[in-house]
Amino acid sequence: MSLDWKRVAADKRDSILALIPEEWRISAPPPASEQRDVTGKFIQQYLNPEEIEITESGATDIVHKTSTGVWSAYEVANAFCHRAAVAHQLVNCLHEIFFDAALESAKELDEYLAKNNKPIGPLHGLPVSLKDQFHVKGVETHMGYVGWIGTFQGKKNTGKEKVYESEMVKELRQLGAVLYVKTAVPQTLMSGETTNNIIDYCWNPTNRNLSSGGSSGGEGALIALKGSPVGFGTDIGGSIRIPAAFNGLYGLRPSSGRLPYEGMANSFDGAPSILSVVGPLAPTPEALKLVTQGILSTQPWLHDPLVIPMPWNADAERETLELAKAKKLTFAIFKHDGMCAVHPPLARALDIVAKKLQDEGHKVIDWKPPGHRRLAEICSKSFSYDGGADAKKAFELSGETVKPHLISVTHTDQANASDIMENQVDKREMQKEYMEYWNSTAELTGTGRPVDAVISPMAPFAAARPNMYTYLKYTGFVNALDYTSVAVPITRVDKEVDKPYENFRPQDAVDKLTQAHYDAEIYDGAPVGLQFIGRRLEEEKMLAVAEYMQTIL
Repeated sequence: MSLDWKRVAADKRDSILALIPEEWRISAPPPASEQRDVTGKFIQQYLNPEEIEITESGATDIVHKTSTGVWSAYEVANAFCHRAAVAHQLVNCLHEIFFDAALESAKELDEYLAKNNKPIGPLHGLPVSLKDQFHVKGVETHMGYVGWIGTFQGKKNTGKEKVYESEMVKELRQLGAVLYVKTAVPQTLMSGETTNNIIDYCWNPTNRNLSSGGSSGGEGALIALKGSPVGFGTDIGGSIRIPAAFNGLYGLRPSSGRLPYEGMANSFDGAPSILSVVGPLAPTPEALKLVTQGILSTQPWLHDPLVIPMPWNADAERETLELAKAKKLTFAIFKHDGMCAVHPPLARALDIVAKKLQDEGHKVIDWKPPGHRRLAEICSKSFSYDGGADAKKAFELSGETVKPHLISVTHTDQANASDIMENQVDKREMQKEYMEYWNSTAELTGTGRPVDAVISPMAPFAAARPNMYTYLKYTGFVNALDYTSVAVPITRVDKEVDKPYENFRPQDAVDKLTQAHYDAEIYDGAPVGLQFIGRRLEEEKMLAVAEYMQTIL
C-alpha cells in the first residue's frame, strides 16, 4: 500500500512539472544555506525585462493597462504563467497548472476589447491565483490528499469535475479575471505550515529556512515571488492572515457571509461553530480592495445562500480615511494573550506601530480583553467535533502517512449534539462578553467612540521553522468572534537588533518551547506582519486602515 500511494504522489508531482514548458525549466536552486532569499533579483534572472515589468506591477495598474490596450491580456497572462512556473520550481507552491486554458481565456478578452472598445469587467485581464479548494472546470482538486487524486473530492469521477466550478470562480470569470494556477495547501487544511506528500514542503521564498505558512501557504509563497498579483485563500483559524504575515503581504479575513464560499472543497464540511471564509492576499491593500469590491459588484448573495446582501460600503471606507487624515483614529495594542509570549521581532513590530500611530496623533491604548483561554477552548472543540473522522477517511483512501502538526487529526471522541450545542452557547456568550469589552473602550479613547481597530500578532513568530509551529491561538480567536481582520507587513527580522530575551519566564511548556525555537541568525531577514482587527462585517473600514498604514509605514 505504501508503495502505491508514494508512486501516485510522485506521478502527480511529476505531472505538474511536465506542464511547465521546457524553456521555462530551471536547475534546482542552491540550498538555503547559500541563498535563503529567492525573491527579487534571484527570480528576475529567469525572466526578460518585459516580463519583469509586467509581473512587478500592481493589480490596479495591470487592469488599467489591459483595459486600455497598453498591454494585451495575453502578454500579461504569459508573463505571470512564466513567473509562476519558476516560483514553483523554487519553493513548491503549486498544485495545479492550467496555462493553456489561461492563455486561451486571455485571447478571448483581447478579442472582446478590440471588438467592443471596452473591458469585459473591472478585473479585465488580471491574473488571479486560487488556493486548491476552488473547483475550476477541467482542473483537478486534490487539496493535498493523495487519495483525492483522480477523483472528485475523494469520490469516483462522474464527469462533474470537467464542468463544475465554485461560485467565486464563475464571478471572477464574469469580472474578466484570468485564472491560471491553483496553489499548495497542507493535508486537511488545518495547519500553519503547508506540507503534503505530493509537493513535500512549501518554503518561504524570502527566507527558505522558514515556512510559507498555512493553510494558504502556496498563495503566500507565489505572491511573495510575484508569480501572482493577487490571489484567494481561505481562513478558518488564520489560514489567510498567517501566510500573508509570513510572506510580507496584506491579507483580508472577512466575516462569514461577506464573500461567497459556495461550491468550495473543504475538510469536515458542515461543522457549524466556526465557518471557513474566502479572502484575498496581495502585495498591496489596493489589490485587496479591487478584487473584494469586484466580487461584491456581482451580487454574490443571489447565488450563495449564506452571503449577506451587503454591497460595498463606500461611506464606511470614506469615514475611516477622513478620521485617519484628521488624526482621530483610536487603536488598541494586544501584546500578550496570557498564554504565549511573542518572539522579539514581533514585540518590536508592535512597538513600531504603536509609536508611529502616536507620532501621527492617534490614540493608542492597551488591549486587555476577557476570556482568551476560553476562546481557545471553543476553537479546539469546534475543530474536533468529528474526532478527526473526515480526515482519517481521506487518508484511508490511499493509506498515505500523515504529516505532523495537523490539528484536525485528533484522537478525541466524536462530539454528540449536546456537546455541540453547549459549545455554541459558550461561543455566543464569549462573543457578547467581548463585544461589551470593546464597547467599554469608549471610556478610554477620549473620542467618545470605542477603538477602531485592535493590533495583534498573528503568531508568536515571524514565521514557523519546519515542524515547529507551536502555537495557533493568536489568530483563532478572531474566527471564533467572526471579526474582520487584515494582515499588514510591518518590518523584517534584524539579527543585530532582535536579540533573544534575557531571563525569560515562560507560562508553560509551550511558551518555553516557542521561545527556544527563536534563533536570530536563522530568522534574519524574514518579514514581520501584524493583524489589524475590526468588528464583524467591517471589511471596508479595515481595508481603509490597511491603506492608511501603508502610507505611514
